[in-house]
Amino acid sequence: MRIGELARATGVSAETIRFYEREGILKRPARTASNYRDYGKNDLALLKFIRAARDLGFSMAQVRELLDLADDRSRSCVAVDELARAHLADVDRKIAELSSLRNELARLLSKCEQGSIEDCLIIEALGQQGQRE
Repeated sequence: MRIGELARATGVSAETIRFYEREGILKRPARTASNYRDYGKNDLALLKFIRAARDLGFSMAQVRELLDLADDRSRSCVAVDELARAHLADVDRKIAELSSLRNELARLLSKCEQGSIEDCLIIEALGQQGQRE
């Protein structure tokens, strides 16, 4: 199958597929006589795996590690579990940071009186934050 067909079948753009090839995550495929990329079922399965991992927020380095781990089917899945648990902890940390950010923005907006800029508490708070750094 050509790159456009692979892209449609996986929901991954052709440019992203090319990027994965350049990064070595996806092997460069064979070429047809007319020099088109020619992908097979294994490429499709691999790209679906990569897409699923990326959709869960795994970094490119983590995807590489998952792919390496997936290559040895007889291996214990402890390393995969550890990687997933570490990623979950990172997601939880980010959620806590975003929740804190949301609360601070809501607090600032609740004090907004919609007057002039010179009386704007949001601008004032941002200015004070800039002075602390």
